[in-house]
Amino acid sequence: MSTGPARALTVVAFLAINVTTQMLWICFAPVTKAAQDFYGRDELAIGTLAMLYMFIYVPASMPAAWAIDVFGFRKAVSFGALLLGVFSIGRAFVDSYAAAVACTVGLALSQPFLLNAFTKLAALWFTPKHRATMTGVAFLATFVGIAIGEALTPDLVVAHGVAGMQRIYAAAAAASALFFIVVAREPARSKHDDHNDDERALVVGGLSSMLRRRDMWLLSFSLFIANGVMNGVSTWVEGVVVERGIAATSAGDLAALMLIGGVVGAIVLPAISDRIQRRRPLLLTAFGLAVPSLAAVPLSSSFASLGAAFFCVGFCTIGAAPVAYQYGAEVTAPTPVGTSNGVFALVGQASVVFIFAMGAWKEHAGSWSPALWTGVGAIALSAFGLWFLPESPIANQGSAG
Repeated sequence: MSTGPARALTVVAFLAINVTTQMLWICFAPVTKAAQDFYGRDELAIGTLAMLYMFIYVPASMPAAWAIDVFGFRKAVSFGALLLGVFSIGRAFVDSYAAAVACTVGLALSQPFLLNAFTKLAALWFTPKHRATMTGVAFLATFVGIAIGEALTPDLVVAHGVAGMQRIYAAAAAASALFFIVVAREPARSKHDDHNDDERALVVGGLSSMLRRRDMWLLSFSLFIANGVMNGVSTWVEGVVVERGIAATSAGDLAALMLIGGVVGAIVLPAISDRIQRRRPLLLTAFGLAVPSLAAVPLSSSFASLGAAFFCVGFCTIGAAPVAYQYGAEVTAPTPVGTSNGVFALVGQASVVFIFAMGAWKEHAGSWSPALWTGVGAIALSAFGLWFLPESPIANQGSAG
C-alpha cells in the first residue's frame, strides 16, 4: 500500500474508533431514567458507569503511553481497539449491573490507548507544518462522538430500548475496531519524525526529563486549569444559569454552545498555529481571551450574553488543547510523543477535581459566583505562566520540514 492511501486509511480508522469510544462513554447520560429502570439501580449508579472512565484513566494513562512508545502506534492502538470491540459487545448483551460495570472497566481501559496517541499519529504521518491541525482533528472526533451519543441515544432507546441501543453502538464500535486493526499502518521510519532515536530507551528517561522541565509544569498547570474550568462549568451549568435568572431549560442549549465553541476552536486555532508556524502566541491569545470570557458568566443576565460567554469559554479552553498538546510534544523532545501526550491527557483527566471543588465552594458560599471568579483568577494565573514559555523549536523549523 502506498504512503498516501495508507496514511488516509490510518487517519480515518483512528478517528472512527475515537468517535465510537466517546459514544459508548456518554450514551447513558441523556437516558439516565431509562438506564435506571433497565439495570434496577439509582441515578448515582448509572452516573458511575461514565465516571469509571475518569477513575481508570488516571492509573492507566502512563502505562498506555509507555506501550504506545515502546510497541509502536499500530500495535498499541490496535490493542485498545480490540478492548473497545470486545467489551462493547460484552456490555450490549448483559442485563446485570455488575456485569455492565465489569465491561465498562474494560471499555475504560481501552480509552488511554486511543486518547494518548493523538500526537503520535501526527508525528508519524505529518510534517511539523500540519501536526497541530491533525491533533485538532483527532480532538474533533471526540466531540463528534459525544454529540452523536447525546443526540442519537434518546431516539434509539425509544425505538429499541436500552439493550437495543447498546447493541447498535456495540456493532459500530466493533466495526470501527476491526477496521482499524485491518487497515492501520505506520511508516517504518518517517523522515519527519522528531523522535527517531531508540524510543524504548527514551521512555523512562524522557519522562524523568519532562518532570524536570519548568515548561512542562507551566503547560500542565494551564491544561489542568482550562480542562477543570470547562468540566466544572459544563457540569454545574443548570445551577449557574438559574442563578443568573435564566430558565433551567436553557442550560442544555448553553452547554451545547460551549461544546460548539470548542469544536470551532479545535479547528481554527491549530490551523492558524500551523499556518504561522508558532504555538506560543496562539496559547497566550486563547488563555488571555478565556479570562474575560469566563468573567462574563457571573456578570451576565441574559441568554444572549451567556451564550456568547459560553461559546467563547469553549473556544478558548477546548480549542487551545490541540495546540497545547502539540507544543508539549515538540518542546519536550526527545521525550517520545506518546509519553508527553499521556502526561498531558492525564493532567486533563485529573482536572475532574474541579467539579467537586466548584460544588463544595458553592455549598459553602451559597452562590456559584465565588467559584466562577476563582476560576477566572486561576485562568489569569495560568495565562501569566504561559508568558514564560519559549516558542517551540520544532515549530520554528516547520518551513524546512
